[in-house]
Amino acid sequence: MTRPTITQAMIDAYDEYTHLTLDRRGFMEKLTRLAGSSAAAAAIAPMLAASSARAAIVAEDDERLETEDITYPGGEGEMRGYIARPADREGELPAVIVIHENRGLNPHIRDVARRMALEGFVALAPDFLSPLGGTPDDEDQARQMFGELDREQTVANGVATIAFLEEHEDANGNVGAVGFCWGGGMVNRLAVGAPSLDAAVAYYGAQPEAEQVESIEAPLLLHYAGLDERINAGIEDYRNALEAVGKDYTIHMYEGVNHAFNNDTSEARYDEEAATLAWERTVAFFKEHLA
Repeated sequence: MTRPTITQAMIDAYDEYTHLTLDRRGFMEKLTRLAGSSAAAAAIAPMLAASSARAAIVAEDDERLETEDITYPGGEGEMRGYIARPADREGELPAVIVIHENRGLNPHIRDVARRMALEGFVALAPDFLSPLGGTPDDEDQARQMFGELDREQTVANGVATIAFLEEHEDANGNVGAVGFCWGGGMVNRLAVGAPSLDAAVAYYGAQPEAEQVESIEAPLLLHYAGLDERINAGIEDYRNALEAVGKDYTIHMYEGVNHAFNNDTSEARYDEEAATLAWERTVAFFKEHLA
């Protein structure tokens, strides 16, 4: 069977569906027009979406790691999360919060937490949908739930996550955060709202308002995708605001790649070269600032 051709217009339509106002029916109608038939659209849609079957780069039972699902105090109420740390650790380690996309705490983000733990960190992936009962299995339902979150409460839960890791028995008190898509925007909001955050890495995340930037204390590492017009529209204002108040930041633009280029479960949007380089830069950044 001939492999379907995926165009940038199809990827843009998927982004509109998952982040803006296009609903599932509207997305499939648009994809059908772009693909030329409903059969072609049905074949292409799974290639645009993330596949949990492709999630495990590091196996859940990898003997190099200790992992568990945990609960811990949030800003209000209880937070759920998934924690991973090296099994052979000696002494205290720096900690990294791994913040999910707008699909919640799914197998892919758990896998990213395991990858981070293998780099020598205590890695905690919080479930920011905890106030609403936690991440459901259905991705469409999860995406809809993000619109129900209270922004101030969500930031408070992020601040509580930092506090939890600062006191964790396996951690050295230094805490960084890395987030992807919705999580990238959440990292930017945490950098504004949590002076105790020691390092922040945002992958294609929405930027804070310019007047909020002065509150940022953490050094920033900002990864952007060259084809991500929606998020990239805010870069220049963010850069200008950071420059105006002398903040420590680095911006990397990965040309020719799409939003979610790091997500290896999304066949059409994942870019191995960009993802590998961004990950190497992220790990080096955390080792520099959290040791």
